[in-house]
Amino acid sequence: MAFQILLNVLMACLWMFFESSVTLSTFIIGYLLGLLIIFMMRRFFSSRLYIYRVFAVVWLVLLFLKELFLSNLAVLKVVLNPKLTIRPGIFALETKLESDWEITLLANLITLTPGTLVVDLSKDNKTLYIHAMDIEDADEAVESIKLSFEKAIMEVSRSC
Repeated sequence: MAFQILLNVLMACLWMFFESSVTLSTFIIGYLLGLLIIFMMRRFFSSRLYIYRVFAVVWLVLLFLKELFLSNLAVLKVVLNPKLTIRPGIFALETKLESDWEITLLANLITLTPGTLVVDLSKDNKTLYIHAMDIEDADEAVESIKLSFEKAIMEVSRSC
């Protein structure tokens, strides 16, 4: 991936050299042309086109912002409710993520979302224990996390 980015920037700089113009617009045109060339030569690279991973990172950030907004609304609703009707609980989430940075990212995304907190990680780094401020169904919460954060992290980190 890093090689593809470096190659694309090099092609953009070559385009600026050929055009004899050192402006942002010339660089952007050269970058887009370089991206097109790399796309056409993608079968010669061992990993997928790097722009897919960039889109996956953007999607992960947007997903986190959406979950952050929705959970803030849920916590605000609980705080403003005159009666305390919460059902706190701890549930286990078995993850398919393998590397330490993937598990750390998942734990941080869960912890940064209001109303949830990762309290422990199993010795084999496969199970996260999560405290939720208000939980109706633990299985539903596990599936929600697996279909959102875990899936998005796997799209960012997997090369195929």
